[in-house]
Amino acid sequence: MKKACLYIRVSTDEQADKGFSQRDQAERLQIHCAKNDIDVGKIIFEDYSAKTFNRPEWTKLMAEMRKSKGKDFDYVMFTKWDRFSRNTADAYQMIRILTVDYQIEPIAIEQPLDLAVPESKTILAVYLSMPEVENDRRALNVTYGMRRAKKEGRWMGLPPTGYKNKITENGKKYIAIDEPQASHMRWAFEQIAEGMLAIDHVWMKSKERGLRCSRTTFWKHITNPGYIGKIPIPEFKDEEAYLADGQHAPLISEVLFYKVQEVLELRRRKFEKKGTKAVSPRSLALRGFLICPKCGHIMTGSASRGRHKAYYPYYHCNPVAE
Repeated sequence: MKKACLYIRVSTDEQADKGFSQRDQAERLQIHCAKNDIDVGKIIFEDYSAKTFNRPEWTKLMAEMRKSKGKDFDYVMFTKWDRFSRNTADAYQMIRILTVDYQIEPIAIEQPLDLAVPESKTILAVYLSMPEVENDRRALNVTYGMRRAKKEGRWMGLPPTGYKNKITENGKKYIAIDEPQASHMRWAFEQIAEGMLAIDHVWMKSKERGLRCSRTTFWKHITNPGYIGKIPIPEFKDEEAYLADGQHAPLISEVLFYKVQEVLELRRRKFEKKGTKAVSPRSLALRGFLICPKCGHIMTGSASRGRHKAYYPYYHCNPVAE
């Protein structure tokens, strides 16, 4: 009697769809095996996307096949080809591995094909390509939907520090100012605009005040137009990038925001002019890249001779004329 491994797969977003439940697939596969005198040797339940074959349960199955050299099963059965894969190229490669390397035949019981017949490859191509086309269309629809929402002024994704997600009585989501984080971010913008402290020093001072924000995120925030109530619309096809009016309240004024951008641009130019051209020995690898927290100038490095005639490298401020 031939033996089969039943492969039952659903992805997270398919769990609620009728016809894709694991119990439904298992029942149909077991009925098919009973009618065709096929012994069910193993049942695998997979809750993972079929975009690639890098799936936990499938990976375990392939490891078992390599160990037994494919002698445990004659078939790998699933209900439809989209349960097997949603990537045409990967599917063809896996079919070759199963049939050539392990002499195991993949079978979709509701879309049966005789892979030994050359003409069946045409129908197989349709079965395999349709799920991939469906995925691409779904992704494109999501892209268009998110772009439309941004154009209408809705903030998409996690809110920046100083804002929090809220829901109206009608179930509509929006972002609102979140205190005291909003005050901490406002203070940070004001300090940067004054130009007296290095950006990292402002971030550290803000952390001391209670700001909950990593250094990397902070650097992204201070260039984020969301703080002036704008939504950045990226370039797309023939449309140029621009800023749309957001539905959320601004945290700072446009004057303050663009003053900060001027400070950042001036420091960037200074860094490119004086910092990146520095050639440093390994002991002073950060020379030309550190910024003095007191004056904001780029720090240099030197080696000082100690009492035992050994040289010790250290970093120090290097004021330059503006």
